[in-house]
This record gives sequence, structure tokens and C-alpha cells, in this order.
Amino acid sequence: MKTSRIIVRMLLAVTLAGSGLMARAAEIAVISTVAHKDAYIEMMPAFERASGHKVVTQWVPTVEVLRRIKAGEATDLVLMVASGIDELTKVGKIESGSGVPFVKSGIGIAVRAGAPRPDVSSADAFRRTLLAAKSVAYSTGPSGNYLAGLFERMGIAAEIKAKVRVTQGEPVGNFVARGEAEIGFQQIPEILPVKGIDYLGPLPPDIQYITTFSAGIHAAAKQPEAARALIKFLKAPEAAAFYKKHGLEPS
Repeated sequence: MKTSRIIVRMLLAVTLAGSGLMARAAEIAVISTVAHKDAYIEMMPAFERASGHKVVTQWVPTVEVLRRIKAGEATDLVLMVASGIDELTKVGKIESGSGVPFVKSGIGIAVRAGAPRPDVSSADAFRRTLLAAKSVAYSTGPSGNYLAGLFERMGIAAEIKAKVRVTQGEPVGNFVARGEAEIGFQQIPEILPVKGIDYLGPLPPDIQYITTFSAGIHAAAKQPEAARALIKFLKAPEAAAFYKKHGLEPS
């Protein structure tokens, strides 16, 4: 019932904010990274009903979003890590001034379901756990880049190099669930829905890394105004409940 009331409020907010959009219903092309995927998918039916627009989304890894947009692929809206939106804006692929942060995520930790739960309560405990682990997995993209740097700063990168697996195109949790990695790290909303794992929680606060995700209008967008309406929807206060449900925080 509570979720239903939230959806109704979001419908009203978008309908009022986008008055007249029903007469100009459009198909909005979106290219997005996957960290916020579950919350986004749950929210889109409300946006489509309220606005009359149809949203068509491609889910692509961060490095691939950058490659494709820089290579000239056009879309209406890009959703990705904020630094990526800034980078694409600098090279003229995202409309200047259109980048808007809408959600953020920390990095989470998982082991196989039923496996012993290692101590990751502090930076020192985390370091000991990694040194003792038989295998470690993390993904490409912002969280993986951060972890690689963290291991270097902790002085353990060389010691664990042989047992590290960097995944791409599949959630880290899947590798953990299959026993291909003893412990895995990825954005919290990408770990939470995976079956066959136990979520241990976020990285300790003193070594946690928060990634902010932004929305940006493509410089060659065919439906820029409809894309702006979608950004307003993603930023609506009522969206916070959906984000938090899936391990995210509004930005």
C-alpha cells in the first residue's frame, strides 16, 4: 500500500511538471550503466503512464558507454558515473550544462551463500581477509578502478594479484555464487539481487568509495525535452524510496 501511494504521488508530480507532454508523446532512447537498473526498471512504468512517453533503454558497461558515445553513437539520454558525463560533455557529446546527478552507491561485499563470513569490519580486518582469501573478484568500471588503487595503497596488490579476477559483462555475485571467487566486490545494488550469495555489507567507512551517477542529454538528442522530463522524474523526492529499496541513495 505504501509503495502504491508513492507511485501515485510520482505520477502526479510528473504529470504536473510535464503539463502538455501527453500531446507530444515520444520514444526516449537511453544508454545506461547498470548500477541503478533494478530501481529504474521498477520506476519506469509510472513515468510512461504519467508522461505518455515510451522509454527504450540499453544497459551497457561504463567503459563501453564511453567508447560508443565517443565513437558517434547517438541517443537521447545517457545515465552513467558522473565523471563519465563530465568527460563526454568536455568532448561535445553531452549537451553543456545538462549533466545532473541523481543517485549514488557504495561498494558492497559478498561471499557464497553458507560460506564462513570473514571479518570485514575495519580496514585492517579487510586487509587480513583479502590476504587469506583463495580468490577475489571485482568488476570493471568505477568500483573496480577504486579497488585496484585501494589494494595498491594497502600494499597488498602484488600479493593478491594471482588470485584476483576482474569480471566484465556479468555481476560479480554470479562468480561468487558459482564458487569461482571466495569473496567479491561490486556496487551494492548490483550485489543485492544476486541469488546464491550472502551479502556482508558495505566496505568499512574509512575505505568506502561512493560513486555518483548522473544523467546527461546527448548533444544530438532527437527528444531532448522528453529526456529532460525523465531527468525530473529521476530527481523527484518520491524516487528516494525506490533507490533506497535497491541499496542506493538519492543524490
